Amino acid sequence: MAKKKVVVALGHSALGVTLPEQMNAVKTAAKSIADLVENGCQVVISHSNGPQVGMIHKAMNEFGKLHGDYTNAPMSVCSAMSQGYIGYDLQNAIHEELLRRGIFKTVVTVITQVAVDPYDEAFFHPTKTIGRILTEEEAEQEKKKGNYVVPVEGGYQRIIASPEPKEIIEIDAIRSLVEAGHIVIACGGGGIPVLRQETHLKGASAVIEKDLASSVLADSLHADELIILSGIEHLVLHEGTEHEIILKNLSVSEAKEYVDKQVFPQETTGAKLSASIAFVGENKERRAIITELTKALEGHEGKTGTIITSIS
Repeated sequence: MAKKKVVVALGHSALGVTLPEQMNAVKTAAKSIADLVENGCQVVISHSNGPQVGMIHKAMNEFGKLHGDYTNAPMSVCSAMSQGYIGYDLQNAIHEELLRRGIFKTVVTVITQVAVDPYDEAFFHPTKTIGRILTEEEAEQEKKKGNYVVPVEGGYQRIIASPEPKEIIEIDAIRSLVEAGHIVIACGGGGIPVLRQETHLKGASAVIEKDLASSVLADSLHADELIILSGIEHLVLHEGTEHEIILKNLSVSEAKEYVDKQVFPQETTGAKLSASIAFVGENKERRAIITELTKALEGHEGKTGTIITSIS
């Protein structure tokens, strides 16, 4: 029997914020990944990078500000850095956990670029704040460069686009590694957004929603499952009230209705549902599972989580 191919998308709870937090947090994530591998799954991993890429962006630009011989680091470079150091911690933690269980597999991180549409509406309506707090003078300088800024507490902050992922540039390499039996970490932080310019891939000043990129990754690999791990065990309607309803199973059409009506926050739970819808579509052989970080195997076995399928 062929192994189930599973793409696991790790949320913020899997990584922490600071460097010491991350080194501890990935140990928990590694156990969930190892549970799936031990169960016979072929696993590919993606992850968020929200706090990490912001930290890198601030640090690099502060350094550039203080040292005139250095330039500021563009978002694409910061994203690549975050993929590298998060992947480093994750692959080592997973490798160690697997060895504890007597499982010998290579874990590898692929620095991944994701093509986006230069005419995506998101570039005209940016939504993601990034970087350090700016003075009014610095904000005006950013505007002159063509960047967007918004007022925040204490000053101003840059705001960048979150375009839809269209194509994973390194997908052939990722596929080859997976088919060879390796555990692959890819599309970290949604991937590095790039624009195709003839033979050149130009880094875009943007961030891609991690769950949407994970959906494209899962689809491109013809995965059986997309498991989105976060801080919640299942989606809940009317949480905390006497009318609370735990959503254990959803059809794609039901999930679309929740997204269209914005029942859940668009940038968090709504994005997870949108990613699940895009991956499952009308394919009866696929399913998406949204559950808590430590419950990956239970979700895979249908014992917990919110499971999205093409049929009711």
